[in-house]
Amino acid sequence: MPLNVWLLTLAQALAMSATPIMVLLGGLVGAKIAPSAELATAPIAMMIVGLAASVIPVGLIGRRYGRRRVFLLGSVLGAIAGLAAAAGVHQQNFALFCLGALFLGSAGAVVQQYRFAAMEAVSPELAPKAASRVLLGGLVAAFLGPELAVLGAELVQGSYAGAFLLLSCVSLAAGGVLLAYRNESQWQASGLASATEADRSLTELLGQSQLWVALGAAAIGYGMMSLIMTATPLHMHHMEHHSLADTKWVIQSHIVAMYLPSLFSGMLIARFGHGNMMLAGLTAYGATIAMALSGSELLNYWTALVLLGIGWNFLFVSGTSLLPSCYRGGEKFRVQMFNDFSVFGFQAMASLGAGALLTGLGWQILLVACLPFIGVQLMLVAWWKLSKSRVLQGDNN
Repeated sequence: MPLNVWLLTLAQALAMSATPIMVLLGGLVGAKIAPSAELATAPIAMMIVGLAASVIPVGLIGRRYGRRRVFLLGSVLGAIAGLAAAAGVHQQNFALFCLGALFLGSAGAVVQQYRFAAMEAVSPELAPKAASRVLLGGLVAAFLGPELAVLGAELVQGSYAGAFLLLSCVSLAAGGVLLAYRNESQWQASGLASATEADRSLTELLGQSQLWVALGAAAIGYGMMSLIMTATPLHMHHMEHHSLADTKWVIQSHIVAMYLPSLFSGMLIARFGHGNMMLAGLTAYGATIAMALSGSELLNYWTALVLLGIGWNFLFVSGTSLLPSCYRGGEKFRVQMFNDFSVFGFQAMASLGAGALLTGLGWQILLVACLPFIGVQLMLVAWWKLSKSRVLQGDNN
C-alpha cells in the first residue's frame, strides 16, 4: 500500500478515538446537566448533526484546496471541539457542551474523507482493501478512546472535563501525522469509465441501481448502528444500573467489532461480492435485535453490540467500496458528497431520535423499530441483483 494509505490509517486511529469518548460520556454528561431527560443523548446527536451538516462544505473545500489542507483543518476543529466540550462540562453549561459536540462532528466529516483519499491512492481493484485498511485504524481508536475517557475522568476531580481535554490532544496528534500526507498528483480514474468522458447529470447518476444499494448499505448500516449504540450507555448504565466499567467494556467491544473485521472484509468482498457481504451484515443486524430483546444482562448487551459492530463493518465497507463504480473521475466529489450527506443525515436523525425513543417508548420498541430498515436494504440488494442479471441476459442475447 502507498505511504498515504498508511498515514491515513494512523491518523484514523488517533482522530477516531474522539468518537468513543463522546459516545461513552456524552449521554452520561447529558443526563447530569441537560435540562430534561429527553435531551440526555442530544450531545451525541449534535455530533452527528455537525458531521452531516459539514459533509458538503468539507467536500467543496477539498475540491478547491486539496485534501491535505482540509485534513489539517479537521484536526484543528477537533482540538477546538474538545476544549469547548471540556469547558461545558466544567461550567455545567449544556449548550456549550453541545456546541463542542457539534464542532466534533464537523471534524468527523473530515475524517470520513480519509477512506476516499485511500481508495484514490490505489488501483480500482485494490479499493476495498485500501478502504478496509484505513478503517482498521478504528481498531486502535476502540481501545484508545474509552481508555482516554476513563483516564480523563480522573484528571479533573468529580468531572469528565479531563477526557475532552485529552480529546483535543489526540486530534492535534492526528494533524501532526497528516503533515506528511501529500495530495495525489493525479486522481485515480475509477469507476465506470475514463475521467476524460463528459460528466453525467445528477439524474443520470441517481438512475444507477448500484448507487442506491451502496448508499443504502452505508446509510442504513450507520443509522441503525448509531441508534442502538447511542441508546445503549444510557439504558445500560442510567436505567439498568450496570457499572460504568461494564458499560465501557460493552462500548469498547462494540467498536473493536466495528473495525476488527477490516483485517479481512476487503478480501471477503473480493471473494463473495458486495451483495453477499451486505446480506451477511443484515443478518448480523437481525441477530443483534434478537439478542438485545432477549434480556438485559451484561452478556445480552455485549453480544448484541459485538454483532452490531460486525454488521456495520460488512455493510459500510461494502457500500463504500462499491461507490467508486458509480462515478467517473470528474464526478467523484459530487457523488461522495451526496453519499456522505445522505449517510450521516440518516445517522443524525437516528441519534436525535435515540433519547426520545428510549425514554418515551422504551428499549424494546426502539429495537423493533429497526426491523423495517433491514427490509428496505434487502429490497435494494434484490433490485440490484435483478438489474445485473437483466444486463447479463441482454449482453448474451
